[in-house]
Parts: sequence; C-alpha cells; structure tokens
Amino acid sequence: MLRPLNPAMAATFPPPVMEARRWLDGVVFPPDRPLINVSQAAPVDPPPEGLRQALAEAALNDPAAHLYGPVLGMGELRAEIAAQWSVAYGGQIAADQAAITSGCNQAFTAVMATLAGAGDEVILPTPWYFNHKMWLDMQGVRTVPLATGPGLIPEADAARRLISDRTRAIVLVSPNNPGGAEYPAGTLAAFRDLARSHGLALIVDETYRDFDARSGAPHDLFADPDWADVFIHLYSFSKAYRLTGHRVGAVVASAARLAEVEKFLDTVAICPSQLGQIGALWGMRNLGQWVQGERAGILARRAALTGAFDRLPDWRLLGCGAYFAYVEHPYALPSPDLARRLVREAGVLMLPGTMFMPGDDPGGARQMRIAFANVDATGIFRMLDRLAALPPRL
Repeated sequence: MLRPLNPAMAATFPPPVMEARRWLDGVVFPPDRPLINVSQAAPVDPPPEGLRQALAEAALNDPAAHLYGPVLGMGELRAEIAAQWSVAYGGQIAADQAAITSGCNQAFTAVMATLAGAGDEVILPTPWYFNHKMWLDMQGVRTVPLATGPGLIPEADAARRLISDRTRAIVLVSPNNPGGAEYPAGTLAAFRDLARSHGLALIVDETYRDFDARSGAPHDLFADPDWADVFIHLYSFSKAYRLTGHRVGAVVASAARLAEVEKFLDTVAICPSQLGQIGALWGMRNLGQWVQGERAGILARRAALTGAFDRLPDWRLLGCGAYFAYVEHPYALPSPDLARRLVREAGVLMLPGTMFMPGDDPGGARQMRIAFANVDATGIFRMLDRLAALPPRL
C-alpha cells in the first residue's frame, strides 16, 4: 500500500514528454509512413567526433575525471564561461559568478530553492516551460501566469500588476520554450528594471541562446555594472554540444547567491559530472565554428517551416524560433485529444498546449507545440502535408 504522499508532489502533473511517449504504445507505423516525432527538444545525434575523443581520453587517462569535484564546478570551466560571456554580452563577469550544474533544469531548481518557499509566488509568462511549473508546484510555490502579447512576447507593465508581497522572482525563457519567441533586448531591460524596483530576482533561461536568429548579443543585461543585484542567467550545454546525457548546465549570478546555491547542489548531487564538464570545456574552446553550423541548420529548419506554413491555411502560427513552433489548430477537439489522434491518423507526435498553460486557460486546448530541431526540411514538409490531409472536422 502506498504510504501518504506529499500533497505538493501529488498535485504536480506527470512528466509531459514521458506521457506523450506512452501514446505510441501499440501503434504500428508502416515503413512508407514512419512516425514524425516533434515532441521533444533535444539533439538525437552524439557530439562531434573531436568532443567524443576528448571524453574518451579523459575517461582513460585522467583519474580525476572519475572523482568528486568542486560542488560549484571545475574552476577552468567557470573561468571560461566568465571570460566568453563577458565578451559575448559586453559586460564584466567574474569566475566566482559562474557555477556548473547537472543540466539547466538543475540550474533552475537550485536558484529557485534560494529564492522561494512554500506560499511564495513566482511569475511565469504563458505558455510556460512545464518543468519550471512542475518544480514550483513540488515546492508549494504559487505560479502566477503572465499572459503574453503578440508574438508571445511578455510585457513588463502587465507583470507589474501581478506583483504582490509574496512575489519573489520573474522567470523568462528566451529564445522561448515552448513558444520560440526571441525576446527583444528592450523587453528584457524593462523586466530587469521592474524586478529591481520591487526587490525581485529576474531569472532568464537562455538554454537556446546559440540558436537565436539575431546577430550579436541578445541583450545588454550584463553590461549593467550592477547586474548581479537582480539578474540570474541560466544556460545549458546540452543543445549546443549535444551533451544531453552528460547533464551540464550553468548559472551566472552574484557570488553571494552562488554560495547559497552551493548548499542545494551539495545536498542533491554533490558535484556535476566531471566528464560532462570536460566535454563542455573542450567544446567551448574548440567548437565555435561547428556550433555556428548547427545554428545555421536550425535556422534553415525554421525558415522551411515558416515558409511552408501556408499549407495549413486553417492553422495559425503563434511563434517560431530556436527549436520550436507554437501553433493554434482549427478543431473543436481539445489539443490533448487531437495529439493522440495525430499519432494514430497522421503518424505525428507533438505536444498539446495544455501541457504549457494553466488548467483554467482555454487557449491551451487550441494550441500545439512543434519541436522541429530533429526534422529536416523534407520531414517538415511531410509533416505539414500530413496535417493538411486531415479531415476538416475531428
């Protein structure tokens, strides 16, 4: 018999990607119509050979690669992040203002553990990244949804009206998961000013920064000499270097904040993977041009999808960028039911908008997320054609 469960955990929804994978059980896809999987935003190919060779050599020849390391990460990797980010963003970042985590999800949980507890509030724009919502639910932190405007861009003035004496932080993801929106620099600056004026933290998750369509720095938050009093930056090495299985992420924040983060990390994981950090460091030092090629490939997929979306005249493209397109479907059928039928009737697996929206927001029932990073242009066109071939009523 199951013992009593923590009510906050019981109230947290199941992992969406795992739920979607269960929809495939018992479904057979013929060879001439294989499944098109646009449900998850993660590279499916291994890292490039040079990085794999660096990992192999470290595994064989570096005894320290198999031992505990510093809780906040390898000093060399922290210094490399500080140096490269200072140049990229035009600011001043010190090595003790960077920390390494076991993936960017852990970066978020570690930071949030220092900011908010049960009964506190955190503002998340909608549609939101479901793992952020799940962590807040597990901790008994109330998520305050911030509806976004045209292009799925949040507005600081709208967020201002949601701030209460229990608000602890505002969380932004740019380029956005699930919406694909690239937040203008002015938007991020406005949220920085809002957070500072109310004594809040501004957390910006830039997991997909390497696939931003814009050239140059996406914002100037680090150029503010006092950035560390309000701004917390999150990053993932999983996407840029295909290190998903090695779980390497980063936090850039004040040294005082990271001293508190260290308590969380020491309790949860003790230290991030040594091999993963070795791979991330090698990638930062050697794969700049290769990452630009990866970015070009993602931008080509984005162009293919936006350029051919008129094949679905009754669908609406709400946002598109990085790995994602966020769309509105034309059917009366709620999106969770539509998603299941798409598996059986179109051979397409995608996630419904209800996984990214508050339960009482009717918009989620009309929305879907398309994660197109692992589908080439031909696959994108094939997916659109399959959706276009659906009957007008479902």
